[in-house]
Amino acid sequence: MAFAKCFTSFLLVLCVFVPTLVLSDLSITSKFLEHANKPEVFDWMVGIRNDLHEYPELLYDVFETSERVRQELDNLKIPYESSVAKTGVIGYVGTMEEPFVALRADMDGLPIHELVEWEHKSKIDGKMHACGHDAHTAMLLGASKILKEHEKELQGTVLLVFQPAEEGGAGAGEVWKTGLLKEVKAIFGLHVAPDVPVGVVGSRAGDFMAGSGTFEAVITGEGGHAAQPHLGIDPVVAAANVIISLQHLISREAEPGDPQVVTVAKLEGSDAFNVIPNTVTIGGSFRAFSTIRHLRRRIEEVIVAQASVSKCNAAVNFFEDAKPLYPAVNNNEKLYDHFKNVATQMLGPQRVLEAPQVTVSEDFAFYQEEVPGLFFFLGIKNETHGEEPVHSAHFDIAQDAFPYGAALHASLVTTYLSDVLGSQGKQYPRDEL
Repeated sequence: MAFAKCFTSFLLVLCVFVPTLVLSDLSITSKFLEHANKPEVFDWMVGIRNDLHEYPELLYDVFETSERVRQELDNLKIPYESSVAKTGVIGYVGTMEEPFVALRADMDGLPIHELVEWEHKSKIDGKMHACGHDAHTAMLLGASKILKEHEKELQGTVLLVFQPAEEGGAGAGEVWKTGLLKEVKAIFGLHVAPDVPVGVVGSRAGDFMAGSGTFEAVITGEGGHAAQPHLGIDPVVAAANVIISLQHLISREAEPGDPQVVTVAKLEGSDAFNVIPNTVTIGGSFRAFSTIRHLRRRIEEVIVAQASVSKCNAAVNFFEDAKPLYPAVNNNEKLYDHFKNVATQMLGPQRVLEAPQVTVSEDFAFYQEEVPGLFFFLGIKNETHGEEPVHSAHFDIAQDAFPYGAALHASLVTTYLSDVLGSQGKQYPRDEL
């Protein structure tokens, strides 16, 4: 997930509410947090994260990371499916019968060279866990440990989803295609937030994080000498007009209250000062919520039509195979109420915030297209760590946030199985919770 420091306003929005669900055991959240804070559990999670941080892997090629997850699940005596979407792992804890709920962590790193000088700096040049997926994996393993040790309390089965290829590879979509999650009634996931303090969490109901896509266009004219532009067809001017017209999609067509972004970040033409090239290549990304597919269509229409105005041709590529269109993260309202209730029991109401909508993306949305889901942010900022944005070569994490992530994961599914699904008997319509 790519985003810069976009949560400053996050801390200004406090969520004060009356809990709408009643936990059958109000001590369960404090019990799980106490468990996660035990030195042997905390140190174990930190050790896993540090080991994974030293050897980051990309997209679907998370072979060593996957092997480490399997080793830890074996040690916990948790059965699992491996080679899910190539390198994913899905563990099972509980009764091994319905109802089923899921927790998800992503495992892949980024093609970034780490500049943080510390004991566990990445040992792979040009690769880094610059988005916190190593921490996500460690915290889900922590939750797995808690759930296994309280397995008799589970009134159903928790699927522990360790997913590859969140960073542009749409790994969530590939995991769903395996059919292993088809009986799941709800899924929960988290992401670390570098400018939210440790012990603070946030989410929101409905549209939360934007959908996104990538595009590239090759604009073709007829090259020539810069001194005689009238003898050619200049694709540079055509590209300039295209770029300006793309901005009009937001300023003139988008509803002011509907956040959308089109960014052209790539522009390649001639490498000489006096040569008009035959082609110019532009590329970038676009982001929106419910209008993401409409925006994709308009981008192609504008590029092709505007190029033709300058007597050029344009071919647009949206990289649907390598970089599929990500839908928007849309949190189920009842799951959001459940999250607020559980998080408030654990942290107190002043530490559970209603987060703003953000135009960054997350492939967790692929799960939410199929099953009710809840995604939330977990603060990782303290006095010395967590200031740098994700996808930065200087990104770092306050590891004292790990117990909160592990305990919240475990508490959300345990109480959901008992208090929500348990109250509905054995009939669980897909469109209701």
